[in-house]
Amino acid sequence: MDCASLMTRIVSRPRGELVLLLLLFFAAGAVFLFVQLVEAVREGETHAFDTAILLALRSSADGTDPIGPAWLEIMFRDLTSLGSTTVLTLITLGALGYLLIDGKRAAAWLVLVCVTGGTALSSAMKLGFERPRPDLVAHLVDVHTLSFPSGHAMLSAVTYLTLGALLARVQPRRRLKAYILGGAILLTLLVGASRVYLGVHWPTDVLAGWCAGAAWAILCWTVAAWLQARGRVERGEAAPAADRTS
Repeated sequence: MDCASLMTRIVSRPRGELVLLLLLFFAAGAVFLFVQLVEAVREGETHAFDTAILLALRSSADGTDPIGPAWLEIMFRDLTSLGSTTVLTLITLGALGYLLIDGKRAAAWLVLVCVTGGTALSSAMKLGFERPRPDLVAHLVDVHTLSFPSGHAMLSAVTYLTLGALLARVQPRRRLKAYILGGAILLTLLVGASRVYLGVHWPTDVLAGWCAGAAWAILCWTVAAWLQARGRVERGEAAPAADRTS
């Protein structure tokens, strides 16, 4: 089959199938990037990159002094807590409560399975790769676990992107969907960046965490879309025409 025929067959599919195919494509891309990072880290190809980034975030005269004003360090300490187990658990419970009160029990179960499954996957990968924490610069927060992939980065992606996508799917208004997804992505990026700034992760730990977390979240989005198409997960209420186009 030539390329033109393949494209014709894809475009002729129903819109729902196209969405599922697109989601699976992005999930596969995130997995591919994660595998490439794993291979590069194991071969030592990322050492120069990791080292350069960590040193660039520290004063050249004092490895314990991060660049920027004092409030910037305080801000990143606060932001990194948004990826902690305690905060993510509270946010997940809050989202579950919202869905249950709104009568969306199937969506609540899907959120619970996605977040707990992603958490288990993160823990398993940390134990499997066993990469030590960077000792190049001083750690500005206490850490006691292994380094690759970054648990904060991955669990933030798993939780915020999964919740953002699933909550957005049960919202009828496009502006609300965009707002929820944009906030989820921003939180994920800020938490991951904070881990590098605080010196507790190599940059490639965070990149790998983002890739793995995004792949899992997108897989959850795909399952949600597939179940919604079959009426097994609740859809949002119908919106006025003006809202659907805005």
